[in-house]
Formats: sequence, structure tokens, C-alpha cells
Amino acid sequence: MSNDATATEPASAATGPGSEDDRAHSHRVAKAARRGRSRRRMRARLLQAGVLVGVIALWWLITAIKLVDPLYLPSPQAVLGAFVDANRCQVIDESTGRTVCGVQNYYLWEHLVASLQRIGVGVALGAVCGILLGFLMSMWEPANTALAPYLNFLRALPPLGYIGLIIVWVGIGDTSKYLLLFLAAFPPIVIATIDGVRGVREDYVLAARSMGAGPTGIGRFVVLPAATASILSGVRLAIGFAWTTVVAAELNNGIPGIGGLAYISGTRLNTDLTIACIIVIGLVAVALDGCIRLVGNRLTPWYGKA
Repeated sequence: MSNDATATEPASAATGPGSEDDRAHSHRVAKAARRGRSRRRMRARLLQAGVLVGVIALWWLITAIKLVDPLYLPSPQAVLGAFVDANRCQVIDESTGRTVCGVQNYYLWEHLVASLQRIGVGVALGAVCGILLGFLMSMWEPANTALAPYLNFLRALPPLGYIGLIIVWVGIGDTSKYLLLFLAAFPPIVIATIDGVRGVREDYVLAARSMGAGPTGIGRFVVLPAATASILSGVRLAIGFAWTTVVAAELNNGIPGIGGLAYISGTRLNTDLTIACIIVIGLVAVALDGCIRLVGNRLTPWYGKA
């Protein structure tokens, strides 16, 4: 009897939950899942690339057959040439050797960096003030009752509606641009913070209290991590709003600035440079959005997986 028992033990061990066969099967399933995700991502990238190629081809065809006047819709080659010229020096007078670098005495990338700096300052101020106010309004009901109507009022205002007033108050320097971008970024961050804090599960807070955590510990180790995903979503929206506001912010004295350059080139009927600026603004906005999503995935790897 004992011999039969010892003989069956290795067989049961080999076919148990932690056996080599089960681990190999799990590894194959995980590998197949990764291959499936990789194929889906590849198909999505190919689809996006195909749409891009189709749009450029249609654009080129319309301009090649002169269906639209080049003044209104320049060719892709003209837009690319304007982009290249805006990032290099050109000799405009052979006799004197006079050289002009970039546009409006700045390269296009310098205009872009200036706008990014303004957006960075405005969004950073909006994030600091918005997160603090969001925590206050979500955890103290009188503050929410008193401030919520004014927050919604500010969120509904278009930037062009009060840019003139801001210029009257603080002038046409960078301060007015910082303030305008701050006002564009501030409301979505406050609202996202309120939603994130109020969305924290009560059993998490009760569990922390039962383990002896005080208000500071609960806020630091429970509420803040749980609300981080929502806050980052608010920052993502705020950056998008700031990008849509950058042209309005740089309407006056916006050089250097990619929004100011797009506005000035448009008023001077330099359409190819205007379209080049618009494309750059859009590409950088997509890149910033991707960076925010990457940071969110790193800081909150559990989000969306529960």
C-alpha cells in the first residue's frame, strides 16, 4: 500500500496546479496574448498611416490640378519648403550678402520653444492652484458650495472674450500670456481633482483608519494615489486647452511664439508658412498628449485594470 502511494506522488506532483505543464501552458497563453496585442497595434498603425498617405495624396492632387488657388491651399511641397526655410538662413541680397535666418528673426523651432515655455508656466500654475483648490472643494463642502458656480462660469468663458481685459490689466508682455494660459488650464484640473478625490472608495479610507492612519496619512497614502489618475486626466485636458489658446495668447506681441507666427503669416497671406505652423502645433500637441498618457501609465499602472 505504501509503495502504491509513493509511486503516485510524482505523478500527482507533475500534474498539479504548479506543475511544469501548467507553467508552460500559461507561458504559451501569455505569449499568444502579447502577439495578438502586437498584431492589433500594428494594424492600427498601418490604418493610421494609410489615412495619412491618402490625405496627403488628395491634397497633392487638388493642388496639382489647380482645383484651388495656391494662395488659399498651397501644395505639400510648398508647405515643406516653408518649414525648411523657417529653420535655416537664406541670402536675400547677393550684392550685399545680406542673410536672414528663420522668420521674424527667429527659427521656427525657437518660436515653438517660446510657446512651450509659456504653456509650461501657465499649465504648471494651473496644476498647483487647481489641485489645491480641488482638494479643498472636495473635502470641505462650504468651499464647494461657494466656489462651484464661479468655477463653471470661468470654464465657460472663451479666451478671446477676455484677452482684451487681461491686456488692459497687465499689458502685452508675457505676463498676460501666462495669465491667459493659466485661466485656460485651471478649471479642468480643479474639476478632475474634485472627481478624483470624491471617487475614492470609502472602504479604503475606513481600512486606513482602522490601521491607525490619521487625516494626513489618509490623504497622502490613500486619497492622493487613488485620485492621481483623474488628476492626470485633468492635466491632459488642460494642456489641450492651453494649446488651443496659444494663438489667442500670442495675438499681441507674440513673437517669438508659434501661435504668433501662425497669426502674422496668415495676415500677410503667407499661407504655406501658416499651414506649416498649424501642422507643427498639431504634431506637438499629439506628442505632449502621448507623454502625459505615458506618465499616467507609469504612475498609475493599476488604473483601468481592476
